[in-house]
Amino acid sequence: MMTERVLIPRLAILGVGLIGGSLALALKQAGAVGEVIGCGRGKPNLEKAVELGVIDSYSRDPLEAVNGADVVFLATPVKTLGPVTQSCLPGLKSGAIITDAGSVKGEVVRAIEPLLPEDIHFVPGHPIAGTEKSGAEAAFSTLYQGKRCILTPTENTDSGALELIRQMWTEAGSNVVQMSLEKHDKILAAISHLPHMVAYSLVNAVGSYDHYEENILEYSAGGFRDFTRIASSDPTMWRDIAETNRDALLEMMEQFEVFFAELKTEVMAGSSDKLFDFFQRSKQLRDAIL
Repeated sequence: MMTERVLIPRLAILGVGLIGGSLALALKQAGAVGEVIGCGRGKPNLEKAVELGVIDSYSRDPLEAVNGADVVFLATPVKTLGPVTQSCLPGLKSGAIITDAGSVKGEVVRAIEPLLPEDIHFVPGHPIAGTEKSGAEAAFSTLYQGKRCILTPTENTDSGALELIRQMWTEAGSNVVQMSLEKHDKILAAISHLPHMVAYSLVNAVGSYDHYEENILEYSAGGFRDFTRIASSDPTMWRDIAETNRDALLEMMEQFEVFFAELKTEVMAGSSDKLFDFFQRSKQLRDAIL
């Protein structure tokens, strides 16, 4: 009796952490992947990934890890995606598909596309999901359930490769949408990159307040901890995002400064009605997305 062929017979994941590991677990649970090979710098993390069933085997050599892979998923910091691609290209078989999880798309595409031979395909992607935790132990199979995954194909993207990666994310539970590189980077600057910058800045501001001898962060309760949770995210990842999506991020930081300055003015003036209107507008906008 013939068995139905899985969507991705051999998947190589370069960067086996929350994002890459969760994709592997989701695809395994869906029966959409055959063999999963992991690659990364940390041997203990890779060994833990095998122990947890996140990956089936691993290699710390990118060339060996991608050997025979149908799809290569890049889940490393955005500034490393170009060099990582270059390091594994000689090991790829003809027709292999590279895709990524980078939170910035313009710089990533400009770094990767010029490297590719005609028989290797690249589908830029970004699953909008995550937590502040990292490593293979943080991975879980339902991370992408009901979350959006944005694909940003270019004029060079192979249509067959695009469709396979769309199916991959659908199997993982994502709602897949497609848009231009520029639109993606501007939207992510607003809904993800700016909030992280604000959270990091807030923690630094409060943590550096020296009016009292003790660290006042020790008094932080639910509201502060919830709001600043994302400031526990990987500093390397966010340094790279700030550098590679600079223009769009600066535009949103300036937008934020306008409204923060408005609020500061109303606080200084003690404008009760204007303060209420400011908070009311914000509440209505926030409630509308729930």
